[in-house]
Amino acid sequence: MTAAGEPQTARIWAALREIDDPEMPINVVDLGLVYGVEVGEGWARVQLTFTAMGCPATDMIMGDIRARLLREPGIENVFIDVVWDPPWSSSRLSDDGRQALQAWGLAV
Repeated sequence: MTAAGEPQTARIWAALREIDDPEMPINVVDLGLVYGVEVGEGWARVQLTFTAMGCPATDMIMGDIRARLLREPGIENVFIDVVWDPPWSSSRLSDDGRQALQAWGLAV
């Protein structure tokens, strides 16, 4: 990644933080669902996992990610790679995510 791409990558991460999991009061980054982001000329690629296979919110989350990232300047295509390795666990929660879930009374 070139230095010129780094500010755009930071904007993509910030945009992803605006997308909440529809089943939990937390964004997908703090929940630990985003494993990685790549940005190229006109495109963004997100490596994404879910808390469980068969998650009923899969399509909704991917649609929200695609719609939000397509609003970013210079992004014309969004690719989402769903990955299962390593499997998601609560250890992927950020400190903010852990605090948000605890505030809602969820044990983490």
